[in-house]
Amino acid sequence: MKSKPTILTLVKKDLLLEIRQQYTIYGILLYIASTTFVVYLIMGEPEDHVWNALFWIIQLFVCVNAVAKSFLQENRGRMLYFYSIAGPRDFVLSKLLFNMVLMMVMSLLGLAVFTVLLGNPLNNALQFVGIAFLGGISLGMVFTFLAAIAAKAQQQNALMAILGFPIIIPQLMLLMKLSQTAFSAVVQDSLLQIVLLLTGLDLMVAVLAVILFPFLWKD
Repeated sequence: MKSKPTILTLVKKDLLLEIRQQYTIYGILLYIASTTFVVYLIMGEPEDHVWNALFWIIQLFVCVNAVAKSFLQENRGRMLYFYSIAGPRDFVLSKLLFNMVLMMVMSLLGLAVFTVLLGNPLNNALQFVGIAFLGGISLGMVFTFLAAIAAKAQQQNALMAILGFPIIIPQLMLLMKLSQTAFSAVVQDSLLQIVLLLTGLDLMVAVLAVILFPFLWKD
């Protein structure tokens, strides 16, 4: 009797699919480069707060294109197959883990393109890299959870927008406020509080996904 695949096995499956479908990754990289280049042609090297806001706005749309498809691309036959070999919690945790790593990579690539084309106004680059990783994890987890819900509805794209808007706006505001500290040489007292708040939101999303996804899985 075959054992059920582990979370890491399911993550490996998603990774192999991404490697085979290279046009998806190349398309996202082209989107990052072209959007940043257009910003450069229009604005040159923007001010610090504009640079920061543009980075997170582009990361938001990158996340929608890269992560939201994780459940939307799974057809009914494939979901039935996974239903027969894996548990719902392992399946959704593997999606969360894979998309977290994917968005961390995309955040790093986006930061590299931004630095090359729009300059480097950061006083603390390593701090911003850490914040970008945290932001990539947060955005990836939220949109993975939303994609799992929207995949069960007929109007998937509309439902993603309706569900995502009230959740993602406060998160983006926290990320922009947090990342703004990397442009200043002065360490702000609220830095740790914002990090803990974002971490708490991420844990809440993970818990909700683990609790609610088995009900969606049965449908």
